[in-house]
Amino acid sequence: MTPKILVFPGSNREGSFNASLAAAAAHVLMAKGADVTRISLADYPLPIMDEDLQKRDGVPENALKLARLIASQDGLFLACPEYNSSIPPLLKNTIDWVSRVSTDAGRPMRAWRGRVVALGSASDGQFAGIRGLYHVRSVLMNVGAQIVTEQCSVSRASTAFTEDGQLGDERNARMLDAACQSLVDHCRAIASR
Repeated sequence: MTPKILVFPGSNREGSFNASLAAAAAHVLMAKGADVTRISLADYPLPIMDEDLQKRDGVPENALKLARLIASQDGLFLACPEYNSSIPPLLKNTIDWVSRVSTDAGRPMRAWRGRVVALGSASDGQFAGIRGLYHVRSVLMNVGAQIVTEQCSVSRASTAFTEDGQLGDERNARMLDAACQSLVDHCRAIASR
């Protein structure tokens, strides 16, 4: 079974370390036999989650597009920046809007439910964004995703990536490999049930 895995960073910042981590993860996942789709949330702009807006206008079209894409995957790798020791607002807003999609063409939809997710973070700071992953994990579990234990947090990210986009430090490369392997293994195990 070839697992279908969606990869994206929780940042749209130009030169984002987490976009670099997402690219490195996509490379590792493809080497492990996954069918990888990479996206940028910049291609799916969403308003700030607002129940009054939803009541008035419905769920935004980009939330529905993302929900369909996520639901079509076996798993996801999310590269998450840390904002004030927590989840970045772009990623939280995306998770929230996608969780509001309850039907598609009259059929029930819960895009996050049952998706297997691996988490990573990259930061120039000493803690490597790891404090924010705790909150990302909590939010994703609440919407029904299954989070693998292994994760990758890359410190000193401005010098962590080689010219070809891979992780230069052996410890970081091992963490990324372990997270990606666990994601692929979990996707395959669930598909074989």
